[in-house]
Amino acid sequence: MARAGAHVPFAQAMDQSMQAMMKAMAESSMTGDPDQDFAAMMVPHHEGAIAMAKAVLEHGKDPVLRRLAQEIIVTQQQEIQVLKGRLSTQPAAPRNASLPVPGAGKEEHRPPAGSAGPVIPISSQDRVYTSDQTSNTVSVIDPAANRLLGVIRLGDPVPGSLSPLYKNQLLVHGGGFSPDHRTLATVSIGSNSVTLIDTATTKVKGVVYIGRSPHEAFFTPDGKELWATVRGENYVSVIDPVRMREKRRVTTANGPGMVLFRPDGKYAFVPSSFTPEVDVVDTKTYRVVARVPQASPFSPNLAVSRDGTEVWFTLKDSGKTQIMTARPPFRILSTIDSGPITNHVALVDNSAGKFAYVTVGGENVIKVYRRGRTPSLAATIPTGHLPHGIWGSGDGTRVYVGLENQDAVVAVDTLQNKVIATIPVGQQPQQLLYVPRAVPEGTGTANLQPLAVAGKAGHLTLATPKGSSEHVHATVSVNALGALDLLQVATTGLKPGKNYTLWLTERRTAPFGHKQALTMFTANAAGAQVSQAIGLLREVLTPPKPSNSAPDQRYLIITPAGSANAVATQDRYQPMPPPEKPSPQPAPAAGGT
Repeated sequence: MARAGAHVPFAQAMDQSMQAMMKAMAESSMTGDPDQDFAAMMVPHHEGAIAMAKAVLEHGKDPVLRRLAQEIIVTQQQEIQVLKGRLSTQPAAPRNASLPVPGAGKEEHRPPAGSAGPVIPISSQDRVYTSDQTSNTVSVIDPAANRLLGVIRLGDPVPGSLSPLYKNQLLVHGGGFSPDHRTLATVSIGSNSVTLIDTATTKVKGVVYIGRSPHEAFFTPDGKELWATVRGENYVSVIDPVRMREKRRVTTANGPGMVLFRPDGKYAFVPSSFTPEVDVVDTKTYRVVARVPQASPFSPNLAVSRDGTEVWFTLKDSGKTQIMTARPPFRILSTIDSGPITNHVALVDNSAGKFAYVTVGGENVIKVYRRGRTPSLAATIPTGHLPHGIWGSGDGTRVYVGLENQDAVVAVDTLQNKVIATIPVGQQPQQLLYVPRAVPEGTGTANLQPLAVAGKAGHLTLATPKGSSEHVHATVSVNALGALDLLQVATTGLKPGKNYTLWLTERRTAPFGHKQALTMFTANAAGAQVSQAIGLLREVLTPPKPSNSAPDQRYLIITPAGSANAVATQDRYQPMPPPEKPSPQPAPAAGGT
């Protein structure tokens, strides 16, 4: 606990680092093998020292101590890699008879040494990144100020990006980052590519082209490989991030959606978007060693706990979230009906406990589950339109969530479970990543560009007409693409398996006047669906001065296929409120980075 008169932010950072170090060391049970036990204990010891050194770099002033802190970070990071390397090659030692432990000698009963990692307080060196699918940008946020710094422009908007001479990236969608937090890997579905970006300079280091429609990518815990799921085919592309080329392929079930690793790096977990199974891959042999059934075929996302014991994965088509063990024998522990358009999940450990934060796009909320033998709903947090990507801060005190149909990111305080800031970003953010200490020094704003045309968008809602027994709701974003606009509608409350049409009409209420069909779609198993249309739509749907009598204004309705009766009609258009201003942040200490 900080003493009276102490520098509070520094004291808190030191307390958190020491508590995390002691907890991790206590969880590394002694085996009786001196080599094994020394390496297992020294990893969290060094991680604690690194966290303390980073705290003094952020808050301290003494140049000699700052230089020493920098040397500690460099040398002890190198030593941690050596220690982890020795742990990975050490055979499982028999437990000392004087230190009996249940399940002795069985790998699956011991948490991976050092797997929890250091607790990293939020700072201006951290970054939040969103992959913006429609504007083909990566938005960059400073979480200390909850402010958009700019975007990394990887491509052009439609229709220019559909030209046969187009050479940049298309449908920027997924992403991951290296264990040293210095490299961002951004996946573009339409151009079959993974773009490697230096987090400190925001410069593109290179592009690797792989198979059809890749979806997500992540680095192995040792940073030596980058695995990218090729969802349009049946394999994971294993990339050498230094040489920037594919080195091999790991065959999986058709449609691999995402890949993440157990913290010790022994197993990779790959859910499918087309096949109802999660594949578990041995990272040494590159072979699938287990196939765990999914409750439905379409899983876009998963998260692995910091202690390496459980995996949570989402099912977008059926609105469920499932939990499985991360250790052999791999099996489903629980299935939750989380809600329509269940998108992404983040696992958070903080002073309040262990939680899973699940974005439910059809209900425009995050559902917070307390993790344990029987997961229970702890909170429901309203977010805004179509929450999608989510990731937690390095200390577990916040999660950041991309709002796909609002072109924004919200910051959520996980100790209060409430939104504390709303930040505008590029068009239709998908994957979101929180990368602690992504910028080791300086402002990290070099080479960033303003939103420009990506900041032009309209946002609407549709609801069930008065007197109807239906309970249909939809959110709509209308994004500028230059000469054209992209409309995306996310609808819930539909009848599963039934076909529907989105119409552009002359009037908001019946009789609707002339109708123009924009898109047709089929409701999924959860009675929800996301669909798109392109045209000159933004100005007629979201005029500067909306009025029911304006001759050029148009409206949206949804009807069942072949029916003239609307199940959802456009609410009165109200421009989106300006983003919330973040709470004042304490100024960094003099001499901080």
